[in-house]
Amino acid sequence: MGSPDALAGPTRRWTSLTHHPEQWRLWTSQARFRVVPAGRRSGKTEIAKRWVVQRACTLGTQGRKYAFAAPTRDQAKRIYWSDLKALVPRVWMAEDPRETDLEIRLRNGNRLCVVGMDRPERIEGEPLHGIVLDEYANMRAEAWTENISPALDTPNQPPGWAWFIGVPEGRNHYWQLWTEAAALRDAGQSWDRFHWRSADIMSPEAIESARQRMDERTFRQELEGSFESYAGLAYYNWSDGNIVRGLADVYDPDADLIVCFDFNTSPGVAVIAQELGRRPYLPEGAEPDSTAVIGEVWVDQNSNTPIVCERVLGDWGYHRGRVLCYGDASGGARTTVAVAGSDWDIIKRALRARFGDRLSMRNRKANPRERARVNAVNSRIATSDGRRRLFVDPVEAPHVVADFERVETTKDGRGEIQKDQGGPLTHVSDALGYYIHDRFPVAENKMISVKVT
Repeated sequence: MGSPDALAGPTRRWTSLTHHPEQWRLWTSQARFRVVPAGRRSGKTEIAKRWVVQRACTLGTQGRKYAFAAPTRDQAKRIYWSDLKALVPRVWMAEDPRETDLEIRLRNGNRLCVVGMDRPERIEGEPLHGIVLDEYANMRAEAWTENISPALDTPNQPPGWAWFIGVPEGRNHYWQLWTEAAALRDAGQSWDRFHWRSADIMSPEAIESARQRMDERTFRQELEGSFESYAGLAYYNWSDGNIVRGLADVYDPDADLIVCFDFNTSPGVAVIAQELGRRPYLPEGAEPDSTAVIGEVWVDQNSNTPIVCERVLGDWGYHRGRVLCYGDASGGARTTVAVAGSDWDIIKRALRARFGDRLSMRNRKANPRERARVNAVNSRIATSDGRRRLFVDPVEAPHVVADFERVETTKDGRGEIQKDQGGPLTHVSDALGYYIHDRFPVAENKMISVKVT
């Protein structure tokens, strides 16, 4: 799909791509604004990199700024920076790439910049001639209207263009833009939209592997680029098939014990789980290589993290294997009780006194996106080929069962959890979800090279 100006010669990074008619339509489109929801690992980011580099390395343009953006600066750097340096011929660079600024300056005065939309004001202050907004569904909607669009319409400058690419994320602002793009195109404005599936590019084996890991809705969203409505029950795959009595009877005191936290005071909660592996005996209905919820801590009122830890130690303090703690990352910045340290500091002190070096804190610096966490849980509950890999003992963890049966999403179809449903719902499923997302994520937000010929 093209290469830089022939005078420069393409770098080795310019490998051939498999021809795809919809991708070619995107490449040759004259639309100023292009909305491109497509399946993950299907080449949309690769095409954007090449199209912009070719445009920047053109002798007929000069002094223009082109940007590549992702929801955060670190994410944008990971997706774009190394590849841009490899795609731009060295002879076209006016100087060494600016590693601190994430900027490449070209001989014709054009610039390629990598930016994060966690601070969309970074894009303001000077004319912008074009931008690729990657993982657009995960950006703040107002970044486009308040920061980016005005920068593309600078007086006495040619109008700038924008690509909105990524995988859908429920029916949020990306879905609204997808819908509006068709109407604007049909009204004769310079908008268009493009779509293709991962199966058009990836091998059948890779698609089947994804089908075995993901639930049906998540598969359609991630691999088919479908805008799914998530209105209704959050854990829509949950059924009686995930409820198995007697799971606590196969507890293994030498295997890893997983303790999942969500920090509240009414109720105070924790979820206890183990991976079943290939154990010789399992209760009827349970499957090998699955996650088993074998207990919970539930303190209705006036709870705090020390109280929850006391309950964990009272029930599981005799455990001989490793104890792995997962949970809400926000516990690192606050505490549920007026003592020194965060909630995670309290957990570490309380549990290490009993478990010593067998305690492992697996808390992350930031929580995953809520939709990604719920997708991971749903894919563990049941994959699109019908296999269930999450089971709950209803006697030992009744509140976990209640959450999976009753937690709802907001009515707008975007997939966010409805937090004000009344009663103490959402806390235990949130806690378990942090572990499942960490251990069994359904997709990675990173570019993976597409198939070459």
